[in-house]
Amino acid sequence: MTRAKAPALTVTDAARIATELFSVEGPARALPSYIDQNFLFGDRWVLKIANAYDDEATLDLQNRVMATVSTAEPGLAPSVKTSVAGRATERVEVAGSSHFARMVSYLPGRLLADADGVTDATWEHLGEQLARLDLALAGFEHPAMKRWLRWDLAQAQWIAADLDVLPTAAGRRLVERIQLQFYADVTRRLARLPHGLIYNDANDHNVVVEDRPDGCRVRGFFDFGDAVWSARAFEPAVAMAYAALGEDDPLAAMSRVAAGFRRLIPLDDLELSILFPAACMRLAVSVVVSGQDARIEPDNEYIRVSEAPAWQALERLVKISPSDAERALRDACDLPQPAGTELEAIDIADVAELRRRHVSPSLSLSYREPLEIVRGRAQYLFDRHGRAYLDGVNNVCHVGHCHPRVVAAIREQSAALNTNTRYLHPNIGRLAERLAALFPDPLEVCFFVNSGSEANELALRLAQTVTGRRHMLAIEHAYHGHTSALIDVSSYKHAGPGGGGAPGWVRVVPCPDPYRGCHRGADSGPPYAQTVADAIAGLRADGHEIAGMIAEPILGCAGQVVPPEGYLAQAFELVRAAGGLAIADEVQIGFGRIGSHWWGFEAQGATPDIVTLGKPFGNGHPLAAVVTTREIAQAFDNGLEFFATFGGNPVSCAAGLAVIDVIEGEGLRQHAAEIGEILQQRLRELADAHPAIGDVRGQGLYLGVEIVRDRDSREPDAPTLGAAVEAMRATGVLMSTDGPHHNVLKLKPPMVFDRHDAELFLAAFDRALGEIEGNA
Repeated sequence: MTRAKAPALTVTDAARIATELFSVEGPARALPSYIDQNFLFGDRWVLKIANAYDDEATLDLQNRVMATVSTAEPGLAPSVKTSVAGRATERVEVAGSSHFARMVSYLPGRLLADADGVTDATWEHLGEQLARLDLALAGFEHPAMKRWLRWDLAQAQWIAADLDVLPTAAGRRLVERIQLQFYADVTRRLARLPHGLIYNDANDHNVVVEDRPDGCRVRGFFDFGDAVWSARAFEPAVAMAYAALGEDDPLAAMSRVAAGFRRLIPLDDLELSILFPAACMRLAVSVVVSGQDARIEPDNEYIRVSEAPAWQALERLVKISPSDAERALRDACDLPQPAGTELEAIDIADVAELRRRHVSPSLSLSYREPLEIVRGRAQYLFDRHGRAYLDGVNNVCHVGHCHPRVVAAIREQSAALNTNTRYLHPNIGRLAERLAALFPDPLEVCFFVNSGSEANELALRLAQTVTGRRHMLAIEHAYHGHTSALIDVSSYKHAGPGGGGAPGWVRVVPCPDPYRGCHRGADSGPPYAQTVADAIAGLRADGHEIAGMIAEPILGCAGQVVPPEGYLAQAFELVRAAGGLAIADEVQIGFGRIGSHWWGFEAQGATPDIVTLGKPFGNGHPLAAVVTTREIAQAFDNGLEFFATFGGNPVSCAAGLAVIDVIEGEGLRQHAAEIGEILQQRLRELADAHPAIGDVRGQGLYLGVEIVRDRDSREPDAPTLGAAVEAMRATGVLMSTDGPHHNVLKLKPPMVFDRHDAELFLAAFDRALGEIEGNA
């Protein structure tokens, strides 16, 4: 709901209302105000004329809050004077406009914004007085305290859609970075924070101080229009935000506010950890609100009273690492530092040098300036300084980094037993049963291994052993793993730099890419299937029979390519008709990532004989599997034992069971479908504004955006995409490239990636492309 313009009563109107309704005499003097009007009568009373936006219930909440606080702590808040009719609020009609009027006592003193002699003791006293206010409100109840309020930090995600009101691209990037940090550190943990009714507006224009020889002290607070039920820690965080204004050392002032508040209300560790990002977010909300309101009332100077200082403070605060801020806050509160801070004692240059000296250079790093990531939570990663990054590419931590249910399952089983599968243990049977139940008949027998590479290696062995043949079909640009045999069937590797090409036992068929491939369009399934038939015929012409075909239902390294309708089903039937076995490599996209189904082959209407699983299965714990038919499993049982030392161990199985529980219990498949649909729609809308976007494709939370120099020629544009990925990384959004030309943006985040994350990514991508196009 957008607020209305501020009321426009004259001092004459105000004097009449005060006399007639509240029996207050004397000349009226207009006071500075934001969205309402205030008039001072002498040094005792203030007439408040509410904005038309405010309803009677909200005003009643304010009146009752002030009455409660002023009774418990006289002078800390204005008292409320009832009207001649005995009401705290009266409706008035002036010049055709209807407003609510109230009369409250005047708090003598100076505004903190105008005060001299502000010291550390002032900031601590501010924190203490806020704590006294909140203690006075303990147990307070009112139906209007739980409402939509744009100043409530618990609801602050609304600003993501309104950043266009900010005057510069640099300002928008700064606010995007702050809101990402806030969402990672605060919003995702909001339910765990203690809540209560808070004043929520201790800005320096709402705080009254009195002078003392050793520095001014806080006398009281006014303007209770933003009182709301929210996280308790937001109370000191809001005050900390405004304490930072104009300070050369903003963190010092902020820390004293926190220390003063905590002296009376002992904030817990989680609350302390969110104070700094919450304070930064309050200033971000402030500059966005200023931009919004300035559009409504461009001549109202009071609207922008805090805007310039807020921008200056934000520019200083964004340079302070969240870890440094938390340390300063804990020091100010005389609290020990949290565990894990010893990581920051190791210089990042030393970390890089150790890797350079002792780790193979063939193991690459992402980004021009590599990140040192030390923590993860849900869809966010954190560097050693506590800075958050939205993870848009990690499909390994499928249900979110460090999901508490998966962590607990691993920890509890590790404390009890971890050994190999030569002993009976219930976990392996339970996991096999749960996994088999997710597949269509006749896929029901499981082999457990440790990685997708092991699973695909075993799948090749199954196909070759059961058929008694060796030759395999593989798809152009596909990647299936790092073993020698898998490099042989992965043209993404053997046809790339350092590769030796496909060996004689592998035939590569064209990538079924309906956008860039040798056959194009939605109806290209049959001609692509014909290339499979031709490859089988070619093998036979050379005197060979086919053992099988390995295929990803959506090709990852090829650039998130969704094959045209009918291709995979026809290809698998052709392979079976030739006596071979069909292998669906679900390592990248399995376990509900595509949203509509548990497995990609189901969405393609295909029926595989063997399915391989990997990356997401253990949510970061090494766990993979092969699922096949009982007939194939029995044929493979030829006396040459299959055994993997760690495959199917109790801890890995506990992790896998927990992952399936979370996917089902949290509705992550449906979530992936919903968010994926939103992303595809919005990305196609972005394509209208950015000619570089040639194609948007994928399913669920497995998407690709192809970047081209020209839509007609479809010439790949890897440099533009590379620059966009680096620009997004600078704002805290981690993305990556894929495809044979490295011009496809891949999006495959943890499955808890939500609407707000989608907005953050889309805004960062839109801004990055716009700036690159503007500089072209």
